[in-house]
Amino acid sequence: MERSRRFQQRRCLLHEAGQLTRQFFFNQSLWLGARHRAAIPGAAAVLEKLRPLEPMLVDGEPEHDNCGHILRGSLAAIWEWISHDLLPTMASDYAAQMRPLIAADNQAQIRKVAATFQTKVYKYLESALTSPEGADRARAKLATYTASPSVFGDLTKMIVVLRARDALARLNSELPPTIVEFGQVQVAKATALLDAFGRDNAAALPFALALVAMRLKTFWQLIRLATEAGPSRNAADIAVTPCAVVVSMVLDQLEDKGTALRAALQNNCIAVAREILIEIYDAEDALQACIYRLDQSDWGIRLHNIMSAIAADVDAEVSRFPEEVGHVLESLNLRRRHSLADRLTHMASKGRDAFNSRVATCMKLVGQG
Repeated sequence: MERSRRFQQRRCLLHEAGQLTRQFFFNQSLWLGARHRAAIPGAAAVLEKLRPLEPMLVDGEPEHDNCGHILRGSLAAIWEWISHDLLPTMASDYAAQMRPLIAADNQAQIRKVAATFQTKVYKYLESALTSPEGADRARAKLATYTASPSVFGDLTKMIVVLRARDALARLNSELPPTIVEFGQVQVAKATALLDAFGRDNAAALPFALALVAMRLKTFWQLIRLATEAGPSRNAADIAVTPCAVVVSMVLDQLEDKGTALRAALQNNCIAVAREILIEIYDAEDALQACIYRLDQSDWGIRLHNIMSAIAADVDAEVSRFPEEVGHVLESLNLRRRHSLADRLTHMASKGRDAFNSRVATCMKLVGQG
C-alpha cells in the first residue's frame, strides 16, 4: 500500500517536473508557483533563482506595450518556437537533465542546470536576432504560434532580462520588502541603487524600476523617481532624466486599469469598478499635480486619451439609469483630494522650480551680456 502510494507520488512528481522543464524560466507556474513549490521538491530552488522576474509578468493587453513588463500571454508561443524550431535538441536535452534532478531534490544541480540553459538560450537568441533577416524570421515563426502583436517585443525583453538576471537578483535583495512611504529619503535610497544598477545594465533599467514598483503602496508613486531627479518638475526637464521612463510605466498601468474597469462594468461588478475608478482618479491627479506643463507633452496627450476612453465607459454605465436614481460612479467623493501636507509640498516645489527657472534666465542674460 505504502509502495503504491509512493509510486503514484513519483509519477505525479515526474509529470510536474516535465511541465517545469518544458516551460523553464518563463513558465506561468514559475511565477504563480505556490502550488508547484509545494508539489515539486527542488522547484523552490529554481524559483529562488528566478524570483526577481516575477513582477515583470503581467496580464495586459497585447495591443499596447508595457514598458518594464512582459506579457504572460506571450510565454507559451515563445517556448513553442524555441523548443520546436530554434533549439529543439538543446531543449530536449535540458528537459531530460532536469527531470531526475527535480525528482531527486538535487537543488544545487537544479540551479546550475537552469542557469546554464538560460545563458545558452539568451546568447543564442542575441546572435539569431542580430540581423534584420534573423529578426524577420523570428517574427514569421512566432506568428505561426500566436496572433499577438507584442510577442516579438516580449522576446527581446526576455533577452534583456536574462542578460541582467544576476544584477536584477542583487537589486531585488538590496531593496526593502515593502515601501510604505515613498518620500524624499526613500526616493533618494532607491535612486542610488538604481543609478548603480544602470551603470552596467542601462537596457534593463525599466525592469529594475518594476522591482521598485512592486513594493509601493500605489503604482503611481513611481513617478517620484523622475520628478525628484530633474532640475524642475516641468515635463520637458523630467523627460531627459534617467528615470523618465517611469511616467510611461505609470501610464501603462493606468491603461491596464481602464481595461480592468471595462471588464468590471461588463460583468456588473460595480463595487469592484468603483475601487478601480478611485485608483484611476488618484493616478490622474498625481500625474497632473507632480508634472508641470504635462498637457504640453506626449505624456499629457496620452493621459488625455486614456481618461477620455475611461470617461466614455463610465458615462455609458451611468446612462443606463434614470437621472433621478443616480449612480455610485457619479460621486464626487471618488476623486480623493490630497492632504494639506501634500498640497504644501506641491506649493513648495512650485516655488523652488520658479526660483530655479528665474536663476537660469538670469544666467543666460549674463552670458549674453
